[in-house]
Amino acid sequence: MSLKNLEKKFESLLFMSRWLLAPFYLGLMLGVVLLLFKFFKELFTTFTTVLTMNGNEIVLSILTLVDISLIANLLIIIIFSGYESFVSKIDVDDHEDKPGWMGKVGFAALKIKVIGSIVAISAIELLKIFVNTADYEPENIKWKIIIHITFVVSGVLFAVMDRTTKK
Repeated sequence: MSLKNLEKKFESLLFMSRWLLAPFYLGLMLGVVLLLFKFFKELFTTFTTVLTMNGNEIVLSILTLVDISLIANLLIIIIFSGYESFVSKIDVDDHEDKPGWMGKVGFAALKIKVIGSIVAISAIELLKIFVNTADYEPENIKWKIIIHITFVVSGVLFAVMDRTTKK
């Protein structure tokens, strides 16, 4: 066997190794299923206890539903973009329900979408705290605000770096 043949087989093996990522995306898909169960559990709890809830509790419950939804959306973006970037193209070009962003979100855009989603999720968590400040120690609130600001600054830095590298 020549060195060129060995190199070609090795490169073929490397190329096929991208499929080792597929189980990760399957696992993330199962994570979306778990979030679906959590969403409906929270929705059911809200509906069955709405008459005994005060306004803040209703708002907190709805914010929890929004939070779960945002996390599920983030996972879907990661699953589709990651799979298409690293494993294989998803061939649904002619499907009428194909999301507009699908096939257009590269790795750099994925990073921006992920950090943007994390900032939104963090903001919702802060909003939950502000709606129900009595349940939190001031020290905990301070740290959650610091963490949120860190996410926001990180997001801005990611966007600036992305813009700089595009130029």
